[in-house]
Amino acid sequence: MDSHPTSLRKPARGMIPGVKNVALDADLLRALDRREIEVLFQPQFSSRSGAVVGAEALARWKHPTLGEIGARDLFAIAERAALVAPLSRHVVARALEDAASWPEPLNLSLNITPEELGDPRFASDFAALIGRCDLAPNRLMLEITEDVLLRNLDQASAALGALRNLGFRTALDDFGAGFCNFRYLRELPLDALKLDKIMVDDIPGDPKALAVLRAIMALCRALELEIYAEGIESEIQRAAIISEGCDYWQGFLRAAPMKGHEVVALSQTARGQGHG
Repeated sequence: MDSHPTSLRKPARGMIPGVKNVALDADLLRALDRREIEVLFQPQFSSRSGAVVGAEALARWKHPTLGEIGARDLFAIAERAALVAPLSRHVVARALEDAASWPEPLNLSLNITPEELGDPRFASDFAALIGRCDLAPNRLMLEITEDVLLRNLDQASAALGALRNLGFRTALDDFGAGFCNFRYLRELPLDALKLDKIMVDDIPGDPKALAVLRAIMALCRALELEIYAEGIESEIQRAAIISEGCDYWQGFLRAAPMKGHEVVALSQTARGQGHG
């Protein structure tokens, strides 16, 4: 990603059809100046207790005529307009402003882009940024996706290693959405693996999908990696991934992305609500 500490997003997948690029670029620049890009948080739940353990930060833009633009399209616009760096600075600042007031043990997950991990200064710059807020490094999970690794695996590994040495936690995000290169699990300094929604969509009805899930779970346990499941939308899915040993999950079943203060409120009401 850009050379500035983390932007909070999922990787861009495309552009918005039928919209003039130049107009969108100018709109985004104005939105940054006016602090109109907001950050929402997708709560994450403990499979064992049902408690909220943290949340993943996601960028959103409420465009005056197009309506809400999600993180993927937002960063696609920013990349074309050469605005990824200011967008990253804006979003991370807003996310940390909110999360700095969260009570322990709520954690914050941040998505890291290719440009960031490709910058040799990233680890030290990021540590300096976090040092200016009240959030301890061990309460931050830094998530990377496969597109980050395809650009320069050695550089990504070195940057993640430096971050882990500083106390940050790391996760491989959206596992199953791309090539599922198991080399990454062997060579990268990781704490967790996040299963993409596609890996749980057909669970438990599809025997092959369930067999794949079980194999990945066994591999993660052997590597001592925590396991997160994304995109949980039904009670059947939730029960299935928990029965197979998934540690944490997130999805619309219990919570859509929300404001930071709503995460705190949810964490208070969800305490002690175990789910099997």
